[in-house]
Amino acid sequence: MNNLVISLSGFFLIFALISQAVPASTHAAVLDLQKATFAGGCFWCMEKPFEKIEGVLSVTSGYTGGKSENPTYGNYGAGGHIEAVEIVYEPGKVTYEQLLDIFWHQIDPTDEGGQFADRGKEYSTAIIYHDAEQKRLAEISKKNLANEKIFAKPIVTPIIPAMIFYPAEDYHQDYYKKNPLRYRLYRFGSGRDKFLDNTWGEREKLTKSELKEKLTPLQYEVTQNEGTEPAFQNEYWNNTIPGIYVDIVSGEPLFSSTDKYKSGTGWPSFTQPLVPQNIVEKEDRRLFGVRTEVRSREADSHLGHVFKDGPPPTSLRYCMNSAALRFVSAENLEKEGYGELKYIFEK
Repeated sequence: MNNLVISLSGFFLIFALISQAVPASTHAAVLDLQKATFAGGCFWCMEKPFEKIEGVLSVTSGYTGGKSENPTYGNYGAGGHIEAVEIVYEPGKVTYEQLLDIFWHQIDPTDEGGQFADRGKEYSTAIIYHDAEQKRLAEISKKNLANEKIFAKPIVTPIIPAMIFYPAEDYHQDYYKKNPLRYRLYRFGSGRDKFLDNTWGEREKLTKSELKEKLTPLQYEVTQNEGTEPAFQNEYWNNTIPGIYVDIVSGEPLFSSTDKYKSGTGWPSFTQPLVPQNIVEKEDRRLFGVRTEVRSREADSHLGHVFKDGPPPTSLRYCMNSAALRFVSAENLEKEGYGELKYIFEK
């Protein structure tokens, strides 16, 4: 028995050493993996849509299409490169046609001068094919999209052969994971989210069944059915711990304890939003008067209402439901991906 254990240990050691010595390209060949490369403007925004797809093994941000060697973020544009993502995928689980469809749903294919707020050739779009079959499928896909007449202007996204792909610096890889707040603000501020929402209805939302699994009955009633929780019988009405309040569904930051005050109403009240871009205000005529409803932009959660009877400096009272919020204490901001907001509590 001891000899068997020693033999097996030796076998696994040798296997591990051999595996480390085999180049990644050989692994790809053994697993029948393929590459796909797309340019869609800012590469930060192109990683997430592909990484969540089953069959996609990796998505790398980088530079391609230029003449200079080993470009960096500081000089890639001068060398004629564009921002792109290189995808390694398993064709048995996801097809190239599916990747093309995802690509079209992330960009404005009619924009010759860049993408959204990012202007210049380095932010232009392109389908970058690796073989004749990818080229053929890309051309069919582009023609089909044009025939759908979704866009008023012609589709200008070129289909070009692959050139050397240079991975970008480490801090650009998985940027949306490392800097979730800045990533969300960038997408919104650049106009990308608005365009995709208007064109495709692309905002990611959980289904009703998924929301019911994620939320408590009260949280679901408040956020999805415009319900109201009982005054003085909710989680945060009297919370005085420093921190921020985020959307219970999406996690987008909404309010800060630095703007919270005792309104006497029995609900958490704030003088202003922490990130105004994450708030949507709508006219509400469901009761006898006219009120202003407050919803979150990304998740479209009902949060509460805003009134003009608050204290200085805004004279506003954002009266929120605790059930629509999740509290993140100041000491846990870094841990939970909101490290960029630590400055609020370091004054």
